[in-house]
Amino acid sequence: MADNEEDLTMPRDAKIIKSLLKSMGVEEYEPRVIHKFLELGYRYVVDVLTDAQVYSEHASKSTIDIDDVKLAIQSQVNFSFSQPPPREVLLELAQNRNKIPLPKSIAGPGFPLPPDQDTLISPNYQFAFANKRSAEPIEETEDEEAINAEPNPPQEDKTDAQQNPNQRVSFPLPKRQKD
Repeated sequence: MADNEEDLTMPRDAKIIKSLLKSMGVEEYEPRVIHKFLELGYRYVVDVLTDAQVYSEHASKSTIDIDDVKLAIQSQVNFSFSQPPPREVLLELAQNRNKIPLPKSIAGPGFPLPPDQDTLISPNYQFAFANKRSAEPIEETEDEEAINAEPNPPQEDKTDAQQNPNQRVSFPLPKRQKD
């Protein structure tokens, strides 16, 4: 009974959307779905009619005719919607992709993951150390001296860095002074 009362107060376009959903086998949906389909339909019609009006003005016509509307619809179809590739093309692409074997997974507890070189979460940067230290020392403010209580050892003491110049390192960034 509640559906009949709701149908009486519902606009004609909303009733059409509701009957389309029902004809496609959709029985349960949120009421907002009808509003979204109405918005999509209205926006499409406005876009088509706006384009048809532009085409009519370009042809120096006083009114929009059926040819302008057909041209506007064809323009919307060409630029808004894309057709999927043919099935044969998709099958060929799938066969080519399936020829490449999957990477070997790492056995162990938790989720199996591919090797580090095959993942996007591995670090993709390295710090390069300069072999010579600059001649001029950099002056530090009192705040930076308090932050850097443990100074970095001189370059000569870093024998590991000289042996392996592609060593990965991390360091804290100094805090910026407030203006």
